[in-house]
Amino acid sequence: MPENICSLTVKDEKLFLTDFSVDPPQEKLFDIKALGNKTAVLFDYKDLLKKFEEISQINIENIFDCKLACYVSDPALDTSCIEKCAASLLKEKINTNDLTTAEILAEIYKFSAPAMAENPVLHQLETPLSPVLAAMEKRGIDLDGKSLAKFGGKLADELEKTAQAIYSAAGKEFNINSAKQLNTLLFEELKLEPAGKKTKSGYSTDAEALEKIIDSHPVISLILKYRKIAKVHSTYVEGLLKYIDDSGKVHTSFNMTATATGRLSSTEPNLQNIPVAGELGGEIRKFFHAPEGDILIDADYSQIELRILAHIANDPAMINAFRNNEDIHALTASQIFKVNISDVTPEMRRQAKAVNFGIVYGISPFTLANDLKITRQEAENYIASYFEKYSAVKSYLDSTIKAARKNGYVETMSGRRRYLPELKSKIFAVRSFGERVALNMPIQGTAADLIKLAMIKVDKELKNAGLSAGLLLQIHDELLISAPEHEAEKAAAILKSSMESVMQLSVPLEVSLASGKDYYSVK
Repeated sequence: MPENICSLTVKDEKLFLTDFSVDPPQEKLFDIKALGNKTAVLFDYKDLLKKFEEISQINIENIFDCKLACYVSDPALDTSCIEKCAASLLKEKINTNDLTTAEILAEIYKFSAPAMAENPVLHQLETPLSPVLAAMEKRGIDLDGKSLAKFGGKLADELEKTAQAIYSAAGKEFNINSAKQLNTLLFEELKLEPAGKKTKSGYSTDAEALEKIIDSHPVISLILKYRKIAKVHSTYVEGLLKYIDDSGKVHTSFNMTATATGRLSSTEPNLQNIPVAGELGGEIRKFFHAPEGDILIDADYSQIELRILAHIANDPAMINAFRNNEDIHALTASQIFKVNISDVTPEMRRQAKAVNFGIVYGISPFTLANDLKITRQEAENYIASYFEKYSAVKSYLDSTIKAARKNGYVETMSGRRRYLPELKSKIFAVRSFGERVALNMPIQGTAADLIKLAMIKVDKELKNAGLSAGLLLQIHDELLISAPEHEAEKAAAILKSSMESVMQLSVPLEVSLASGKDYYSVK
């Protein structure tokens, strides 16, 4: 075993340290003095920080998180527990009956530390982010449970009224949530023309299929309305109420190893999917509020993935557009539709926006045609016109696919890798999926890295300024902080400047700010 490490493990809700510099290794209750300058090898640094305050005494340079190391080495590996992480990383199963947890951690370290020694994703991103996230999770966000429950009661009443309207329109009562009974009603009894082909379970009754036949019978729009109300009630009312603690806060968990792109996910409850738009969904945001005497400040990156694409592809036309603060979607529309930018209509801009973001995700003419309700030939023409305008983007995308096939992986600007065995598949659909991922991951992954770096910097700068303001949530390209009202102006300035200066690109990073007493008012 390496002698320069100590494994940290948990038993009976206590933290133990196993020192491998002595023979045999000795296990004792954690004491920062016993660690000295040795590396603290552990599993799930963020989780341990929440449970054991003394972990924060360890210099972050001396932390080696085996869970994060496993994830950074390959995001497809299983990091759900120490044993599976070890089996994944070492490419063979360890007989855990013969090893203590401390010894398993030491084995993981011995195998992975040399490869991870200079890895910027582990040491500059994931590990420093862990204490930031731990603090956010402990801080939580205020949620007005009484008002939310009252709103839930109104939704329940509306749900019942809508159900009765559905029964009246259908001429019978039935289980609205049953796809089988809905099939029978719509396509056998009412004899409506289905939108798609029949499968073993019947015709599709999902929202997309029903939208296509919405004008065929009044019951369709009522069913869609019922589903929207039911989702808001179950997911955002009942789903949130059970997580409110005695102090009136909810504490989400940010998962660091759940996505292949490096993006964080949020669970128990998921606070990254609170609706923005919609009369019902948007109401939910009103119940998230600042603590007494505080104000919420929201900062959102503008078109971050397109800006990253402009930088990575080094496309002059796109770079100049962002540097000159031009409307990138209107500019693309003028190229696609061959009109002056002053003649671009809102509909043209909407379609150009779909092309701009679709290119980032490796969209096909078939998918674009479906999304925009246009012919495939029109979609092909749109994409061809796009690449005529942004020729360097086309070259970048082609070279990315070529390099991915050669190397077997793609990387973000920070060096985060995603391996793509799908590119070697003999199945066309699987291979095509791999190609789309190869195009998108360097861009979406860089955006994920950028927001993580921003969180680290914002947290540091707020503390350096002596402010009590702190991060509450991270939602995709957006950060939300809470600050005492007398600190709000200074905290907002730090938030904006930190986010806009965290990564140097060939185009400016732009952040929009909004503030208010509740989450609704900042969106």
